[in-house]
Amino acid sequence: MLKKRKLGRTIREIQPGEKLVFQAAIEDKDLLLYLGLTDDANPLYIQHDYASQTPLGKPIVPTVMLTGMITSAVSKYLPGPGSYITRQDLRFLRPVYHYETLEFLLEVAEVDEAGHCVTLNVTATRGAETVLDGTLSVCPPHALPRFDGRVLENF
Repeated sequence: MLKKRKLGRTIREIQPGEKLVFQAAIEDKDLLLYLGLTDDANPLYIQHDYASQTPLGKPIVPTVMLTGMITSAVSKYLPGPGSYITRQDLRFLRPVYHYETLEFLLEVAEVDEAGHCVTLNVTATRGAETVLDGTLSVCPPHALPRFDGRVLENF
């Protein structure tokens, strides 16, 4: 039997000013999984000889991979399981290179109970340097009604 996963926090349980900080290391296995899954063979992501001849100097991490790290944090932690992103506006300010570790900050900027939406400000830094910033609109999980014996009457 599958264990029912606990849902994240509902709109009423989230307050402006709440923060989530996490670190993510960019490893070869993660890059290879991404590239294999998407069939993205951009030489700027994987070919050291090509990338070394560009102004970037070495291979970079695909920006959509960084977006995936943010999406994962929304799904796992803030607001958590059962939530989904309805809008994103991200700016990639600096390239991110293989083997770097980034620190991400997600902060609740606004809670709109009527529209069932939370606005999160997002930044990612490498040391003191900001490499990514933006905002997300997120729909937190909806409070589900309690189950009772009548739920199974239609089965």
